[in-house]
Amino acid sequence: MNKRLALMTVAAVAVLWTGAAQAQEQAINLYSARHYSSDEKLYSDFTKATGIKINRVDADDAGIIARLKAEGAASPADVILLVDAARLWRGEQDGLFLPVKSAALDAAIPASLRATPVADGTPWFGFSTRARVIVYDKTKVKREDVDSYEKLADPVNKGRLCIRSGSHPYNLSLFGAVLEHMGPEKTENWLKGMVANMARAPKGGDTDQIKGVASGECGVAVTNSYYLARLMRSGSPEDRAVTERVGVVFPNQSSWGTHVNVAGGAVARHSKNVPGAVKFLEYLASPDAQNHFANGNNEWPVAVGVKFDNPALKAMTAGKPFKSETIPISAVGANQVKVQQMLDRVGFK
Repeated sequence: MNKRLALMTVAAVAVLWTGAAQAQEQAINLYSARHYSSDEKLYSDFTKATGIKINRVDADDAGIIARLKAEGAASPADVILLVDAARLWRGEQDGLFLPVKSAALDAAIPASLRATPVADGTPWFGFSTRARVIVYDKTKVKREDVDSYEKLADPVNKGRLCIRSGSHPYNLSLFGAVLEHMGPEKTENWLKGMVANMARAPKGGDTDQIKGVASGECGVAVTNSYYLARLMRSGSPEDRAVTERVGVVFPNQSSWGTHVNVAGGAVARHSKNVPGAVKFLEYLASPDAQNHFANGNNEWPVAVGVKFDNPALKAMTAGKPFKSETIPISAVGANQVKVQQMLDRVGFK
């Protein structure tokens, strides 16, 4: 009788363990810097397709990295989503990501938009990009005067430039890329020239810069492409009026190409559900998810062979692909400290 009871107890414990494992498999904990309401459908579609529930914590890139460091091995995070190339690089350097091996991800994501593989796999993958474009007042500014990043510092644009804080991640990544292209001396002189050309002190977000051009406060501004696309697709007459006033340039098409910033994801170093986390990353590379990035949030999809139908993105480029830069993300990330020091020296707030 005691033997039978013991066997029954072992069996019951095994069932409990199995149930706990299955419950864990059916949920992942996501730390996300993506704060877009349109992503709700992205997450719900994943749950419908796989049965895996997503428990989400939202913060900005810096907040997520700080939280992961503070939590250490006790962190409940399974997946990390960040929206800046330099922060992805920083997370990798800080050992916050678990390298993974996935044939599906390797086949879908171009090598230039994912981390350099290590022995255990690839630390992170890019899933969408945003071009750092130039918008200008079509009634006052000639397109040829703003068709490269270098010309933002040209005296022809004195008193015209509006831009957000130089220390914002979007600008730090752009400036880090320019440093890689032009070298330290030319880059610092370029930053100094932009300060001399400013119509006002840096303030606001990218949408504010676009509206500043449309109102006549500025003649030229820098913005991520998806902010302009939002205004182009808006049902508001005021937003549409803004886009009709401004022109858009994808800079440096005759040289190194337009700077693109990547939004990407990784498996957390101490994930308790690695299989579920990898499934989620593979889902983000699928045609359905890639189309969501394009149509839901006006980002450029990155997976090989994916086609999308976003009228605003197509209108920006006249339906033709644009040339984007191909420098390694690691170089952009490694240049951040040098760039910040330059900004301090030239008074770029």
